[in-house]
Formats: sequence, structure tokens, C-alpha cells
Amino acid sequence: MSSRPTLNADWLRNLHAAGLDYDEYVASDPDKADAWQKIHERIHLTDQQQKLLDGFTRSMKVLCVSGTWCGDCVQQGPLIERIAEGNDLIDLKWLDRDLHIELAEEIRINTGLRVPTVIFCAEDHELVSVYGDRTLTRYRAIAARNLGPSCPLPGAPVPQDELEATLQDWLDEFERVQLLLRLSTRLRQQHGD
Repeated sequence: MSSRPTLNADWLRNLHAAGLDYDEYVASDPDKADAWQKIHERIHLTDQQQKLLDGFTRSMKVLCVSGTWCGDCVQQGPLIERIAEGNDLIDLKWLDRDLHIELAEEIRINTGLRVPTVIFCAEDHELVSVYGDRTLTRYRAIAARNLGPSCPLPGAPVPQDELEATLQDWLDEFERVQLLLRLSTRLRQQHGD
């Protein structure tokens, strides 16, 4: 039997409270901040994507377990942030994987401490979904390039179409979670809708 904590609401609430806002998180590693900023500046929500986010009605608490040093995080983190910027009901906080190793151990993917991994919670911090470390678009692109490293270096070139498709992958997961929250019997009873 494991002695590790489970992803219960109290633990997730405390982790969320300890999390950093995007700007604080990126600034925590000045040597890597420029690479994050360059991707953030390159990607914007389309009108259709913003309209979808405008339709979100349920609050969601979101934790992104990441590493400023990780190329996949550099390439996907700014996209996740753009989505969160699109609706105030998305309360996104960032946690450094290495500073929160107990959580990283709990959310291993294929036995690895992979990042970025996003934990989606309801407004009361009840677990809804865990998604990561790469979207389908990212995996397809890496497979197509078939380059040796499993995690590209921060600042490695990323084609614009790949960024846009990866943004849509992440947005699809945010939408899936929003619909799950919206259709939740528990939350519908709580909100009377």
C-alpha cells in the first residue's frame, strides 16, 4: 500500500494556494524567461477560440506542474497560459516539478516525472482530470521529426502551425473539463442549474 497522498481536494487546494501566477513562475528562472516570452508573444486565440472560452460558466482550479528548463514546457506553457487568460473562471497556478516532487510522483505518466502535466479541478478543488505531458499534435510533430532528444531545448524552433494546433489540443481538453463540470450532477445541484 502506498504511503503517498492521494489527489484529494484538501491537498490540491493547498497546492493551488502555493502555486505561482504565470509571470511569477516564468520570472523564477531569468535565464529561461525569454524563451517562454517569445512563444507567448507568437500565439493568440482566434475569435472562435475566444468565443468558446467566453461560454465557460463553471470555475475551474488548474495546476500546471512544469519546469522552466523543459523544452516541452516552454513550447506548451505559454499556450496553456493564453487559454487561462481567455476566461477569468480559469484559475491557473504553476508549480515547479522539482520543488513539488511529492505531487510529481503522484502524477507520473508512463512511470516518468513528465512535464507539463495539468491537473484540472472543480471550484472546490475536487479532481476532474490530469492531462499531459504532450498533446497529440506535439507527439505527432516529434515523431515526424524523429530527432534524438525526448525533450527539445528551450528556444528550439517551433513551426507556427504546430503551435496553433497544440493550442487547439489544450483548448479541447479545457473544453472537455468545462463540459464535465457543467454536466456534473453534483455541481448542477449545487448551482441550481
